[in-house]
This record gives sequence, C-alpha cells and structure tokens, in this order.
Amino acid sequence: MKLIVGLGNPGKEYEQTRHNVGFMTIDSFAEHHGATFRLEPKLKGMLASVTLHGNKAFLLKPMTFMNLSGESVQAVMQYYKISVEDILIISDDLDSHTGRVRLRSEGSAGGHNGHKNIMAHLGTESYKRLKIGIDRSNVISVIDWVLQKFSADELALIQASIDKAEHAIEDFISEVPFNKIASLYSSK
Repeated sequence: MKLIVGLGNPGKEYEQTRHNVGFMTIDSFAEHHGATFRLEPKLKGMLASVTLHGNKAFLLKPMTFMNLSGESVQAVMQYYKISVEDILIISDDLDSHTGRVRLRSEGSAGGHNGHKNIMAHLGTESYKRLKIGIDRSNVISVIDWVLQKFSADELALIQASIDKAEHAIEDFISEVPFNKIASLYSSK
C-alpha cells in the first residue's frame, strides 16, 4: 500500500498559490482517477484512495497547514501501517525554476517547513519526494512569495508539471522502481 501526500495549506485563500502546488497536483490526480477526498479528523487530513493495476494507494492532503504536515502524515502511516519506503511527498520547490520537476529519494528539507516537520515526525530524511519548482523572487519575501497566486504564464508551466507528476505518481503506485521514475520524469 502506498501513500501519496500533497502538501499545501487548507482554505480558499490559499488555492492556486505557489505553496499549494502539492494540493493542486494531488487534486488533479484524484480527479483523473475518480477519487473523492473525505475529511478524516482523527488523521488530520483529507483522504482518498485509488487502485491502479491492483495496487492500492491513499491520497492525503494534510489539513494541519504546511508547517505541521508531519502530524497528518505520521497519523495516516501509523493507522494504515504504511512504511516510509511506500510514501511519496509532493511539494513546491523554491530552489527550482517554475515548473521544473525533481524526484528524490532522500535529502534535507532545504528550508521547506513542511518537509522539516515531516522529517521531525518520521525521524528520517529518507523518504521519496516529488518537488515542483516555483522559483524564488529577488524582491518579495519568501513568505509573501509562496502565498501569492501564480500568474497565467506560470500556471501554464505548473499545469504541464502537474501532468508530468501524475504520470510519475501512477508509476510509483504501479511499483515501478523509483530510480527509473526519477530518471523518466525529473526535468533536465
């Protein structure tokens, strides 16, 4: 069983913002696979499930706000007895150009508070992640930048990245080796 987590902040005011690209990706994936999210208060998130090629996966949107994402991830992993090897975390990446897709099987948080909290709750930096670039502003503070909505041009790049990410998620659920997924879908 796999767990695919899209990171973001709950609430209408955060929709289509740079920090919510994880939510945008997992929402699109769920829609394309006929999955419906339901609120699971005990698990501190919105949960859906899909089955691809006989492999079941849970889709999770933590409702804890970004900085406490690890609480929800840990709760779902414990409740459904999912191992850290079977999770994929989808997030924004300030250090990559808008729309660039990067897949990694481990690494530091890179200043991302959602990843910092997940690492604290899981006790490891070794978990799979799919990061979508949102670039960085030279004039706007990081906090203001990540909470801004995408421009129309940026949104076109992000949508292309989400399409690519959905294929990577399908392969992950279908048990394709992660190093192959990373080589296929990471932007050059």
